[in-house]
Parts: sequence; structure tokens; C-alpha cells
Amino acid sequence: MPRSAKKPRRLVADGRTYLWSLRHSHTDDSHTDSRPVDCVCVCVHTLTLRPQPAGTGGPLRIVFVAGPGRYVPGGAPLGSGDVGYVRGASLNLHEPGAVRALLDAASARGWLPRAEEPQAVEVDGWSLLEAAAAARNKDGDRPTGRRE
Repeated sequence: MPRSAKKPRRLVADGRTYLWSLRHSHTDDSHTDSRPVDCVCVCVHTLTLRPQPAGTGGPLRIVFVAGPGRYVPGGAPLGSGDVGYVRGASLNLHEPGAVRALLDAASARGWLPRAEEPQAVEVDGWSLLEAAAAARNKDGDRPTGRRE
């Protein structure tokens, strides 16, 4: 029986448990309150990690917004959950190893869940991608998509 895409997945890292989920959305890049017929919508992947048990810290939201030289597809021809640079590193955010690598990269930059800080922390995923993809490649899990 397949896993429900809407049910959070469990990740244990360094003795701490997280529930993580991935959401795809769109943002209106035209910066208006109404959505004109010719609006420019941009794809966004938001990876959310929630420390467990509840109350042990606020969630970490790692956000990838499509832009020049960066892809955040909504599906075909690229896979759901893929993010990357057109000519560089990439990850699939449905893979637990990729999520762990991003969590490790965020932790290396100082993010740590704290019970006294229950608010969500939002991080630009592009600032973590190179380090996370390099860690995945070093471990031999999968190529980063880098073309040299």
C-alpha cells in the first residue's frame, strides 16, 4: 500500500526526531493584490521539518523559489520534489537522505530547535543546496547533477 503524500514522514538525526513534509505552491510574481489573467506564477517547494515531540522547538522551513538558472518543477518532465541549478547541484526533496543533508547544512549554519523559541524559522533553500548536494555526493548516494 503506497504512503500518503500528505502524511508527514519521520526522520531521526543525531538523536532527535523530526516530522517532515514537502509542499509545492505558487507565488504571484506580479506583486498585485488581484490576479490578472497574464500573471506570472513562480513554483515554490517548501520543506518543513518539525522537531518532535511537540513543544521542543519551532519548525524549520526550507524554501526553494524558482528563478533564473534555478528549477523547481511542478512535475513532468522533471520529477516531483526536484530542485537544482540548471548547470549545477540538484536534490530530490522526496528522498530522506536529501532532507537529512539539508538539515545538516542548516544546523552547520546555526539552526537548532529550542523549546524556548517555538516560532518557525524560514531559510532560503538555495543557500543550503550546494553544501547538501556535496554531502550527498560525498556519501555516494547519488550524483549532484554538476556538469564540468
